Amino acid sequence: MYRHLFWDLGGTLVDTYPALDRTFADVVRAHGHAIDEREVARLTRQSTGDAISQLSARFGMEPAEFERANEELKNSWETEPAPAMPGARQLMDDVHAAGGLNLVVTHRDRESAFTLLEGLGLEVDDLISTADGHPRKPDPEMYRILLERHGLDPDDCVAVGDRPIDAVAAHHAGIKAVMLESPDAPVEDEAEHSVETLDGLRPLLGLAPPTPVENPHSTP
Repeated sequence: MYRHLFWDLGGTLVDTYPALDRTFADVVRAHGHAIDEREVARLTRQSTGDAISQLSARFGMEPAEFERANEELKNSWETEPAPAMPGARQLMDDVHAAGGLNLVVTHRDRESAFTLLEGLGLEVDDLISTADGHPRKPDPEMYRILLERHGLDPDDCVAVGDRPIDAVAAHHAGIKAVMLESPDAPVEDEAEHSVETLDGLRPLLGLAPPTPVENPHSTP
């Protein structure tokens, strides 16, 4: 079992995919083309850049249109954040209560990342970003720095992400990986574990099932 959790941010800790898939689908539809958002989802789960490349080539559109739409979406999250992934808040609390750390490794710039986390009321123990001058995943540098900074044994840690590069980067740092993936958009990856919800991480962390939220309108 693991103790410390390394989090990817967008698509893992924060549920950014539905809005991203819808945004890209809307760009395509604005040009009179039909597309199912599930098709977009299968592309964005691999890489936003790859999704833009494939969609622009398929429909004969400029990549810049998708890039602008993606940037506008990110800017909108500064005032109206994408929701936290279901189960994220309680899982983070339970990891912390058990003596573990919640550490975020993200490509998002530091200010944007903290704005998003603060807007959702999510507290992390540390966050490292490519904006700090580190290379992007799958380079393992950010994971290695956090391991050293907190004096952690990689065997006590597990990294959760939603894209293959998250698992590759974690592995190169000696950390086992978990892939959070939707049945509608499975990905090919190297992760040791795969879960459909964050609560699926609990057995790996030695944590009990989440406490049910009491319904205030229920009859005693």
